[in-house]
This record gives sequence, structure tokens and C-alpha cells, in this order.
Amino acid sequence: MLSHTSILRTCTLNNYIMENVKFNIYLKLGIITFIGLFLLASTTMISKLVNEREGLKFMAVNEVSSKWGNAQTVSGPFITVPYNRYDKQINEDKSVEIITYKEHIHFLPENLLISGNIEPEKRVRGIYEIVVYDSELNISGEFQNVDADDLNIDPKDIFWDKAVLTIGISDLRGIENQVLLNWNNASISFDPGTTTNDVVTTGMNAKIPTIVPGDTSSLKFSFNLDLKGSSILYFIPMGKTTDVSLKSTWKDPKFNGAFITDNNKVSEKGFEANWNILHLNRNYPQVWTNAQYQIAESAFGVDLILPVDSYQKITRSVKYAVLFVGFTFLVFFFVEVLKKKFIHPIQYILVGVSLVIFYTLLLSISEHSDYNTAFIISAASTLLLISAYVKAVLKSWSLTFLISGILLILYSFNFVIIQMQDYSLLIGSIGLFVVLALIMFFSRKVDWYALKSPKKEGAENNTPELER
Repeated sequence: MLSHTSILRTCTLNNYIMENVKFNIYLKLGIITFIGLFLLASTTMISKLVNEREGLKFMAVNEVSSKWGNAQTVSGPFITVPYNRYDKQINEDKSVEIITYKEHIHFLPENLLISGNIEPEKRVRGIYEIVVYDSELNISGEFQNVDADDLNIDPKDIFWDKAVLTIGISDLRGIENQVLLNWNNASISFDPGTTTNDVVTTGMNAKIPTIVPGDTSSLKFSFNLDLKGSSILYFIPMGKTTDVSLKSTWKDPKFNGAFITDNNKVSEKGFEANWNILHLNRNYPQVWTNAQYQIAESAFGVDLILPVDSYQKITRSVKYAVLFVGFTFLVFFFVEVLKKKFIHPIQYILVGVSLVIFYTLLLSISEHSDYNTAFIISAASTLLLISAYVKAVLKSWSLTFLISGILLILYSFNFVIIQMQDYSLLIGSIGLFVVLALIMFFSRKVDWYALKSPKKEGAENNTPELER
């Protein structure tokens, strides 16, 4: 059993520690800083949770897209003509062997006209919404002066009778109807696949009549393509002049890719957009052989986006957690210093945890509502909780209103920054500067050296001593 002296010594030691925690301002500041850093570290878990939920959304999108049709990119059409290339090989016995390679020439159209109508539709998988579409595309144009005079290829090695017209389609599952090519008033069926992967890897091709090189007459083509896809519809400008016109009932388009629209009109009824692109605007010519050029970088088109991407907004909002936790703890600390209202470290922890849980509330509610509504509900709930707790702890309406008002300003500041994405850095920098200026103003008259051991009046010499 512990002796009376041991029990007394233990109690005295505990009292001494608690007195230091309560009255030693620097020890208290160190404990508060440690708690704040621990809470801020926990916000990384919130960020991971946001990424996890966003990953689940992508899985849902991919699941629907895999059955309906993925994002689509339409490339072409273009003519592909095979030819033979010969190379000499010297064998070990010094004999010369001629090796024949089958290669391809690719011809792009003189002009390419694409007009289309996009019919969007929302699909739901679990709690997630996915945008899919049906599109009706009319593709037409012409080829002129198809020849290989500038390629230094012997004419007898070019197989003009095996020319095919190829159009690249990134996901063939999106094709809804049989596609018939109108080639100089002749109807030709497309076959699946491509004859070479030089330009595109997936698509369809049509065997066209033998081309007469150097013929000055135009080779005209046209066909209709009913294509399904998800969220994105892009095109490759393979004409010497490429003109694309799209219209849709979707009211939240994002015109994206290598080229901006020449004109567009967006309203509550939908959008209309037009692109006009010259061959001078891209980085590949009208004729080349094999896989000399990559065309994917010149893709352009439209994204059918959902109006709110709450995950990105929440990720940005979490980055301001340091402002909430740090400034709230700083206010509590000044309340202790200036008002002599002692706050226990456990109470700091509980308030800090409620500030962190705000982001979990925001994430969970935003998955069932829009971001703005989720933010208002989460912020109001957190404010009411902290205000009630502060009133119970400090027993002061004035201090409760002060802390609640500061938190209200912080949440409003955060909300405005998230909405003003283009000016978030400017507004955030100004806000942080104002916060620092206020802290410096209210602490300007504090004598920090006098706060080393703020004992109660008459207790200066009553520091408990340990029994030896």
C-alpha cells in the first residue's frame, strides 16, 4: 500500500503540473500549438476521403460508359493507299537480298464539313449522375489532286486500286446504325477496323474505287453517323479547311481542346457552336507516309459537364482548414490572456474536432445536394454546436457572440473564395493579410513578459513545493 507521504507527494505533483498548465502561458501556448498541428494533420485524412469518393464516382462513370459508349473522338475521314518500299540487306555470305516492306500513304481531304446535333441524357448510378448523349453527325467533303509526286515513290509501287477511306472513332460501341458512304454518288458500306494503325487505331474503313493519280476532278464524299458517347465529343481537323457546327439542348457546355470556337451561343435552351480551322493551324501536312505524325494533339470539341463538381470545391475548401483551426485557437488564447477565462486543452480539442468534422459533413451532404446547400447546412450546424459549447464553457454571451461572429466571417470568407475561382488567390491573400493585421492590432498592448505566471492575486508565493 502507498504511504500517506507518497499519496501526498503524488497529489502535490499533480497539482503542480495542473497549475503550470493553467497559469504558465508559454506551456499553454505549446500545448495549443501541438493540438492545432495534430488537427491539421487529420485534415489530410479528409482529403484522402474526398479522393476516395471521387474515385468511386469515376468508377460509376466508367461503368455506365462501358455499356453506353465512352468519350468519343472522330478523326477523318482520310484516304490510305498501300505501297511497297524496298531495302537492301547484305547477308553473311556477302550476297545482297532485297527486302520488301508494305507501307502506307495517307491523304487528307481538301475540305471537311461536320454538322451535328447532340441529345444529352442524365443517367444515375447509385448516388452519382453521369452525362451520356446520342449524336447525329453529317460528315461531308472532298479530296482534290490525290497524287504522290512529292514523296519520291516509284508510281509502279503504289497500289491505287487498294485505296480505302478510313474514319477514326475512339469507341466503336457507340455506333448505332449501319454507316453508308456516298462516294461520288456511289453507295459503299463501311467495314469495322482500320487497315493500318499509323494514324488511328480504332475506326472503320470503306474500299473505294481505284484512284487515278493526278486526276483534277474532285472526289466527293458524305455519310451520316449516329454516335453514342459519354460527356465528351471531340474532332480532329483533318481537312485543309475544317468546319464543325454543333448544337444541343445541354446548357452547361465546356468548349475544350486545341482550338476555341469561332462563335458560340449558350442559353437556358442549350448551345450552338462553330469551329473553322485551317491546315496552317495544325502541325501535320495533307500527305504523309506511315506514322510520321501524331494527330491527337489537335483534337477539339465540347464537354457536357455537370454544373457542380463538389469534390474539387471541397478539396480547395480543405486547404483553408489551417485558417479555421489556427484563428479559432488564437481567439481562445487571447480570451485566456486578456479576459482571464481559463480554457482546458480538452476543450480546445473538442472545438478543433468540430471544425474538422465540418468538412466530413460538407462532403457527405454534397453527394446528395448541391455544394452551396451542403456548405450552408454544414457551416450552420458547426456554428450552432461551437456557439452552444462556448457559452457553456465561458458563461459569457459577449464572448460567445465574438467567437461565433468570427467563425461566421471565416465561413463566409471561405464560401466566397470557393465561388470566385479566378480571383481566389487574390481574395485569399488579402483576407490573410487582414487577419494578421487584426491579430497584431489587438495584441499590440499585451505585455508578454508579464504573462509568464499570472497567478491569482495573493498567491504569488504559494507555489506548491514537492516534499523531499
